Amino acid sequence: MRIRKCRERLIVIGLTIIVATPVATGRNPYRRNFFDAYPLAVGTRLDNLPSRAQHCGVCHFDFAGGGPRNPYGQAVEATDRSVGAILGLGGFDFDSDGSSNVVEILDAAAQYANTPTFPGLTAGNVGMVLNVSLDDILGHLTPALAGDTEPPVVDVLFPAGGELLGSSTPQVIQWTATDNSGVVVAVDVYVSFDGGVRFDPLALGVPNAGQFLWHVQNRPTTEALVQVVAVDAASNVGTGESEAFGVFSSAVGRVPTTLRDFDMPGTQPIEAGGLYDPSTCVACHSGYGQPGVEPYHNWQGSLMAHASIDPLFQAALSVANADAPESGDLCLRCHNSQGWLGGRSTPTDGSQMVATDLIGVSCDLCHRLVDPAYEPGESPVEDQAILAGLVEVPSDFTLGQYVVDPSGTRRGPFADAAAPHAFLASPFHREAAFCGTCHDVSNPVFVRGSDGTYTANAFDAPAGEFGPHQIGVVERTYSEWLHSAYNTALGVYAPEFGGNRQYVASCQDCHMRALTGQGCNEPSAPLRDDLPLHDMTGGSTWLPALLPLIDPTVDVAALQDGIGRARRMLKLAAELDVRRAGADLIVSVTNNTGHKLPTGYPEGRRIWLNVRFFDGQGALLSESGAYDLSSGELTRDPELKVYEVIPVIGDNIAPVVGLPAGTEFHFVLNNEIVKDNRIPPLGFTNAAYEAFGGASVGAAYADGQNWDETRYAIPPGMASVEVTLYYQSVSREFAEFLDDNSAPGGPGELFYALWNQNGKSPPEMMRSRRLTFPVWAAWSMTAAADTSERDPQPATP
Repeated sequence: MRIRKCRERLIVIGLTIIVATPVATGRNPYRRNFFDAYPLAVGTRLDNLPSRAQHCGVCHFDFAGGGPRNPYGQAVEATDRSVGAILGLGGFDFDSDGSSNVVEILDAAAQYANTPTFPGLTAGNVGMVLNVSLDDILGHLTPALAGDTEPPVVDVLFPAGGELLGSSTPQVIQWTATDNSGVVVAVDVYVSFDGGVRFDPLALGVPNAGQFLWHVQNRPTTEALVQVVAVDAASNVGTGESEAFGVFSSAVGRVPTTLRDFDMPGTQPIEAGGLYDPSTCVACHSGYGQPGVEPYHNWQGSLMAHASIDPLFQAALSVANADAPESGDLCLRCHNSQGWLGGRSTPTDGSQMVATDLIGVSCDLCHRLVDPAYEPGESPVEDQAILAGLVEVPSDFTLGQYVVDPSGTRRGPFADAAAPHAFLASPFHREAAFCGTCHDVSNPVFVRGSDGTYTANAFDAPAGEFGPHQIGVVERTYSEWLHSAYNTALGVYAPEFGGNRQYVASCQDCHMRALTGQGCNEPSAPLRDDLPLHDMTGGSTWLPALLPLIDPTVDVAALQDGIGRARRMLKLAAELDVRRAGADLIVSVTNNTGHKLPTGYPEGRRIWLNVRFFDGQGALLSESGAYDLSSGELTRDPELKVYEVIPVIGDNIAPVVGLPAGTEFHFVLNNEIVKDNRIPPLGFTNAAYEAFGGASVGAAYADGQNWDETRYAIPPGMASVEVTLYYQSVSREFAEFLDDNSAPGGPGELFYALWNQNGKSPPEMMRSRRLTFPVWAAWSMTAAADTSERDPQPATP
């Protein structure tokens, strides 16, 4: 059953109530000048298309506006873009298709069957088009004489039928496509792995070059087919199809998984077109004199912006693919969404990604996400058609099962944005479920049994269910929040997290706290008190500093700002209380977050207590939780308290994967939790956490308890104590594991070198308290009096 936060439509800020309203569209004066110059084009395909209302495709390859212009748009840009200047370009033929611009736009002599056509687009450059259904424009690129009803003739040359192709191998699909008019505008290439029951796109709207490089997906079959569809200038469609051929898995791993094991609902590759490069957002969303709130700078300082080049991600990805072939597809769909949506995720090691795919979790991905749970009267009406066009609609907010608006329309939480492009007000963008899309991660290879154990699904087949209650646990940040006191109409009083908000209730309230400012450089843009800070800050302070070593083009200043925000977040995440009770020192850690402390990717991430006792002369008497900065080693003393989760390979699958039971760090093979003493959030219940696979293991927390206490024996002669709470994102053990499981020169070896040469992911201090008790030097260990100290909240910047 689908569960999510109850939707709240009123966002309360002080005494101001902001009510979300429906759809708004931007205004572009140059677009208006074009239609003032050519009023007969109003209402034609140059003005509106089924997949892209009020588009900018007359001048831009990106029909949503922005980015490179087509040849006609380049010519317009070189003028003052007035009505007169646009009319003055009418006699030229900037796309070199044999017809002047005015003929393509108006066809006053009515000699063509498909005018008006796009004056800047031809079969040769249509492959650059973004954010529109190509079916809407392919027949309207070059004027075609009336009466042409003969479709192109298409013949698939390779595969011809009978071949047996290995998965991930590069193969060149070859065809011929000819037309009586001599013009094949564009070609679509499809593949079927089930004898033609379902065809999936490999490429849409590509030039008629006669070949396409295909890296064969790992979907074993004996009845694969390739289909090539060609369109001529009069919109006639011709189709050619290969005879059946075979595909076999050439992958080697610990388990025989294929891509089918990782198939999931939602938007599929090629179905949503390309994403905007984030650089297209700079002109409006950066450099306008409000550096503290400008979206682009803050996003650049986040790990979200660099998710594609993150060396830790790359190392973990290589291990995952070696353990379970094609499992990397799960990771690429969020970390390399541009390449995944573009069909470049085979092989699943990301080796076919191009430079423009390395844009991380980009502006355009988030601002084109569609709520898969359509709600009449609240969701944009356009979503009905988008969801209806999917093979399968996601039923849960989890595992990267996103739905992307194929029209390219930007979406956001506000209805009154001053934007030069079309946009939609999206209630979904205010909800924690939006973040749950990528921050509740499961493993579809494992299914949960009625006794709570996880066993492997049948290989080479998709999972039957995709919710966190049904499949293997990796991380459950969204589910942890969903079953906490934060998921209420009011939320939890925490102004230190919320910025201008006193109460926080969603992921966005803390990780995109509300500030005062404008979201863009448009002078008429509303000045908001609930402008989201686009930093998506977590707790990583070490890894962002490595990124300039990997990519010298990153914005170092933005990353340093992000590191500062992460340190702030870590200090706010917990409270530290210290008191003595008789012969014991009691240290209490309280979780101030809306999820477990710590949360997120489990392997190598931990928080621990360092407790040091000193005598009256300041000499160290004893220490728990000692850490050696030079070696990266945490001493495992008897009193050590580490808050962490340890997933391992269970007894039931150890023989299947060929590794001993209890082996750590193989996250796509782990099916058992042997430790999870992380501190739950306020308002959690054990029953709810047990249900979604987030139960504590090796620790006991009462329902609602968001703190943990640890006792330490006070050594004789103690006069003072220093207690520090540390966070670390990568442990020595995990770094060594990645190195040990890497091919020579592979991502794991490279990451280990970065780790070893750059401080070994030094722990970050979250809280610290030093208490001095001079009377303790002669204090009786049986004294009944207690002394307590509380670490105060730091000032909110």
